[in-house]
Amino acid sequence: MDFKKILPLAALVASVPLALYAQDTTVADVAVEVDMTPPNEEIGYILTTFMFLVAGFLVMWMAAGFSMLEAGLVRSKNVTMQSLKNVSLFAFAAVMYYLVGYNLMYPGDAWTIPGMLGAFGLTGLEPVGLAETDTDLTYASVGSDFFFQLMFCATTASIVSGTLAERIKLWPFLIFTIILTGFIYPIQASWKWGGGFLDADYGFLDFAGSTVVHSVGGWAALAGALILGPRLGKYKDGKINPMPGSNLTLATLGTFILWLGWFGFNGGSQLYMDTAANVADISRIFSNTNTAAAGGAIAALILTQLIYKKPDLTMVLNGALAGLVSITAEPLTPTLGSATLIGAFGGVLVVLTVPLLDKLKIDDVVGAIPVHLVCGIWGTLAVVITNPDATLFGQIFSIIVVGVFVFVVSGIVWLILKATMGLRVSEEDEIMGLDKAELGMEAYPEFYRG
Repeated sequence: MDFKKILPLAALVASVPLALYAQDTTVADVAVEVDMTPPNEEIGYILTTFMFLVAGFLVMWMAAGFSMLEAGLVRSKNVTMQSLKNVSLFAFAAVMYYLVGYNLMYPGDAWTIPGMLGAFGLTGLEPVGLAETDTDLTYASVGSDFFFQLMFCATTASIVSGTLAERIKLWPFLIFTIILTGFIYPIQASWKWGGGFLDADYGFLDFAGSTVVHSVGGWAALAGALILGPRLGKYKDGKINPMPGSNLTLATLGTFILWLGWFGFNGGSQLYMDTAANVADISRIFSNTNTAAAGGAIAALILTQLIYKKPDLTMVLNGALAGLVSITAEPLTPTLGSATLIGAFGGVLVVLTVPLLDKLKIDDVVGAIPVHLVCGIWGTLAVVITNPDATLFGQIFSIIVVGVFVFVVSGIVWLILKATMGLRVSEEDEIMGLDKAELGMEAYPEFYRG
């Protein structure tokens, strides 16, 4: 076949429809046909809504991270229970935040007690296609905002799950989760993010929730741990007996998933993606978030080498998470160097706090109290270092108010559950493992030939 003869002929045939199109269609006509650009006032609404949706499913992915981290750090006989708890708590959080939590947290002008207690009511979304509505196009859709904020609510409950692992009954834990996600978390969050008294009267700054999310989970976990007590054999004859996790590979995977999800956690908290300045700030937040995690991991790596003469993987994993929690209160204003140091100090705090809790005989299976409570407090205080709008008094006062409220209310709920349902499984069930005792299934069943 002679391609030299065929190619010119093919080119001639292809040119015919193009020539006819050029004759009958003007440039203006083409522009009208393809111009699908939305009106200018809708562009910011579209971009911010899209940001919330993407950031929201990144934060949702953190639920998988918590599940994997906890599954790796508990003993093999309790892995199925931790997996079930994480799936269940996420589902209950979603329903409770719809039923009451979202409106409690963002009451608008419908405060039940102005600045203190929001409105009770179901969450409503925009009508399909925004039909017959005067939707505010200066922000984002209610659906995207609800979806994004729900993920923070669920994260708070995930923090509690790991601390109380291996000895708490399933249903009392889930009932506490319902109260935490439906009432405790939204009420205190309204004091800052809903425009309540901590925001309006004390200038409290907490960009993405070192206090509002992480310390809240930590306070609730601490109250539960004190009331529930340590695992059998953890503190015996004046000794601290290590109970190694079942799968450090899973724990490492969980940490990386959480690290990834944190970009949505902090980046989405910019709340707007409608200008070049906001997009630049989001990229700055991503970079600071990442380097704070790196600083926390490196600090934990070096410190465990110095103290124990060998690096400790679990400490390094929690060091990275500590760096992430530490930067969450203010990931925008620090330089990369400052963010690294803020995260590194968080890593140091974790390495020092974990053995301190053991000395106090407070059994925290996954180290959630050092990571989320201690570093949540540190991160909230660190805001004053890089953000000139923050005051030390406003930050400390807000930490105390949130801490007292969550710890006291959580303690009351835990005590009521203990008196009515019982919190703790029997000694026999704890020794057997909650997978078999409470669920009748195992994460790692034995295999037999024949």
